Amino acid sequence: MNETRTTLPDLAAMAHYGAAIAARLRAGDVVALTGGLGAGKTTLARAILAALGHAGEVPSPTFTIIESYDAPPLRLPVVHADFYRLEHPGEIDEIGLDDYREGAALLAEWPDHAGGFDREAGCLSITLELVGESGEDGRIAIARGGSDWVGRMP
Repeated sequence: MNETRTTLPDLAAMAHYGAAIAARLRAGDVVALTGGLGAGKTTLARAILAALGHAGEVPSPTFTIIESYDAPPLRLPVVHADFYRLEHPGEIDEIGLDDYREGAALLAEWPDHAGGFDREAGCLSITLELVGESGEDGRIAIARGGSDWVGRMP
């Protein structure tokens, strides 16, 4: 598994990093976003969606669990999911996640609550860590790519 570490000192760096991921994103890929509360998972998901062509609001899917974005206007369809509220990984079957994912990329916050996606070749796992107290010095993104990400890591 490939691994990169990227320092993200501010929102502009987060937007640039999101754009780098979006440029390499394909249908069927999963971007699994982990990190504590306030680490920047939703901010990075918003940056990816913006770089793919989304111009409007991007609500956090904390309560809806899944938000879908169509192509066009996006370069490819995207499902943005926040699995924080799942109590058991089997609940993703009840939600119908596989149906949403058909032909789309998945941005997954709290992927461990859904059983994880690391076993998928198209999974790019990104852990966001705060730098300094409460992240005042930004974040570090630790990205680990599955075999489908060889040669296209952000």
